[in-house]
Amino acid sequence: MLTEEQVAQVEALGAVLSLEQIADYFGIGRNTLTDIMKRQPEVAERYKKGKSRAIASVATGLLQRAQAGDTASAIFYLKTQARWRETQAIEHTSPDGSMTPTRIEIVAPSLQNDDAKG
Repeated sequence: MLTEEQVAQVEALGAVLSLEQIADYFGIGRNTLTDIMKRQPEVAERYKKGKSRAIASVATGLLQRAQAGDTASAIFYLKTQARWRETQAIEHTSPDGSMTPTRIEIVAPSLQNDDAKG
């Protein structure tokens, strides 16, 4: 059983540590922590809350950078949140029959916003 202070620590640690690492922090095994979370549902809730707050904070920063024109952030955000992907179309035959590609094409959605220009 964790004390209220330890439960609060679980929330804070949940932002940066895995369950296994939190168990190590308290000097217990992962299975013991899992059992505690079953007996004390507030421990699991606080862990999820800490993890969710950290994800929201990082995602907000990422989105702000993407909206400010950081191309790498925009690409990462769109790949992970909008299921965008880069595809490669490779022609596997050549006119001479050597199987040497004659054309490699990389296709990716345009990330430029016409309103952002100027």
